Amino acid sequence: MESNNNLRFDAEHIWHPYSSVTQPGLMHEVSSASGVRLTLSDGREIIDGMSSWWSTIHGYNHPRLNQAAKSQIDSMSHVMFGGLTHQPAIELATKLIDITAEPLQKVFFTDSGSVSVEVAIKMAIQYFFSQDQKQKHRLLTIRNGYHGDTFGAMAVCDPVNGMHSMFEHALPKHLFAPAPTCRNDEDWQDSDIADFRDLISTHHDELAAVILEPLVQGAGGMRIYCPEYLRQVRALCDQYNVLLILDEIATGFGRTGSLFAYEQADICPDILCVGKALTGGYVTLAATLCTDKVAQGISANGGGVLMHGPTFMANPLACRIACESIDLLLESNWQQQVNDIESQLSRELLPYQNEPSVKEVRIKGAIGVVELDKQLDEHMDWLPKFIVDQGVWIRPFRNLIYIMPPYIISQEDLTQLTKAIANIIKKLSTMS
Repeated sequence: MESNNNLRFDAEHIWHPYSSVTQPGLMHEVSSASGVRLTLSDGREIIDGMSSWWSTIHGYNHPRLNQAAKSQIDSMSHVMFGGLTHQPAIELATKLIDITAEPLQKVFFTDSGSVSVEVAIKMAIQYFFSQDQKQKHRLLTIRNGYHGDTFGAMAVCDPVNGMHSMFEHALPKHLFAPAPTCRNDEDWQDSDIADFRDLISTHHDELAAVILEPLVQGAGGMRIYCPEYLRQVRALCDQYNVLLILDEIATGFGRTGSLFAYEQADICPDILCVGKALTGGYVTLAATLCTDKVAQGISANGGGVLMHGPTFMANPLACRIACESIDLLLESNWQQQVNDIESQLSRELLPYQNEPSVKEVRIKGAIGVVELDKQLDEHMDWLPKFIVDQGVWIRPFRNLIYIMPPYIISQEDLTQLTKAIANIIKKLSTMS
């Protein structure tokens, strides 16, 4: 009875992400979570294939992360970061500098991935402003990208295929190249970079930065592309004096098979955004890293003050959990775990490539994507319940069914997720 009352109140008063208050859709109340399982208020357990939007890489309720939170909260849960510092932030900055590319030496803490992108954009524009190149204030990116829901981030999301087209008139106007199509370096052709090259060569005098999600585009379409594209972009940015921002909020901390996706292209960005898995999904925290070149460039005119300061910047509780999460990842056999997930996803999902309703199956690291030939909007009256009834949690969007499970998932639990996807495909095929 209490659960029914909770859900009724929720439907009447709480606005959930990407939802309508007039048609909120089916909602499930979670009472607890452990490992890869969510326990619903009605007692059912479901296997989480989403890692709570790609963040809980170690699973839920991990004893080491729990202990990190408990020990930190007893000494200091929060203190402002203006004029003050603390050990958890210093330790976390040290770890981030150690595990990222050597030129990335400066760390700016933020409280969400979107804000880390906002900071990255401000860094790039201020870098050139401080060097009296005020005309370099636009950005170049690629179609099908997604970088967050705040205004600066929305402006570099795909304005046509993205979620923010209604705001186009209010957003800064940036440049968009076609999304990369080459999936493997072996199939690379110079034509793959031709449109991007034309845009950067034509507009470099007004461009502050290029911003990309390396190797895997997330919520803009779950698309996968080859490392050579990144190498070409890095070379063009160097050639035309344009900074390179890499958004690794979704791909960072092992998701694609390397600690950071840019490592597979053997390049280094000028500015790097990280978040999501940074705290293992426990609390919100993100960071924007940059090179000494960028940091010193921002200070070139004698000012150099980066005018940004989130209230909960470098929250000590979040920083302490993030330190433990990074240690936990590095001490684990995460590479083998991700490789095993990739192999199993390939075995169990690729055969559905030939189904009539399937447009493409894509696998990269611990990411499995099934792109359908039709949008799923008309099926949302039955699809969410159908998924949960199979004992799994998957959240499709548009024409995509995808999973990004915690790295600790067992073969049996992963098979249950892929079987659920198979059942969705089969049911959709019978309805077409």
